[in-house]
Amino acid sequence: MPAAFRSPEALAAIEREYQRKHAAGALRGGPAGENNSPALCVLVEDVRSLWNVGSIFRTADGAGFGAIYLCGITGSPPRKEIAKVSLGAEETVYWEYHPNPVTVLRELSGRGVQIVGLEVASDSLLLSQAISEGLIERPLCLVVGNEVSGLSPQVIHYCHRVCHLPMKGMKESLNVAVAFGIAAYALSENYLRDAPVE
Repeated sequence: MPAAFRSPEALAAIEREYQRKHAAGALRGGPAGENNSPALCVLVEDVRSLWNVGSIFRTADGAGFGAIYLCGITGSPPRKEIAKVSLGAEETVYWEYHPNPVTVLRELSGRGVQIVGLEVASDSLLLSQAISEGLIERPLCLVVGNEVSGLSPQVIHYCHRVCHLPMKGMKESLNVAVAFGIAAYALSENYLRDAPVE
């Protein structure tokens, strides 16, 4: 399996941030314990923009996702940039921070959660096709990646299915928060249909 390169400086920065958050008890948020096995969750790998992270929080709340796993260089609350966009969703959606996304994916997969990567790849399917053909089942974890490089090869290795959104113009991809929003609501409409609306 090919490896994604991270400089020693980047790895050291990730470890420092993890240790800082661990010491401050800030690796988890939202209503702790209420969403141990949500039907839908999202793992966010190496998303640099705190505004994108805030948008993912707000969309996850709106679409009914029960948990967010923030991994690698992805920023986590408390950050004013996240809060400005999330409008408090980091207080309502359960979240955890982990330096290594593979650790989370292994654990989720071991609990029977289907891992679905959102990425254009040689063997990826249209998300709408995968849904209509019954190839996606809940509980599931949608995985979104870095704004430029997408999902790392290590993370793709742990995906049970890789899906993409259609691109009909000149550009090859969407902003990560926008792509998550489209996919999140498509999945929510199909897999949380019976959930009560408040």
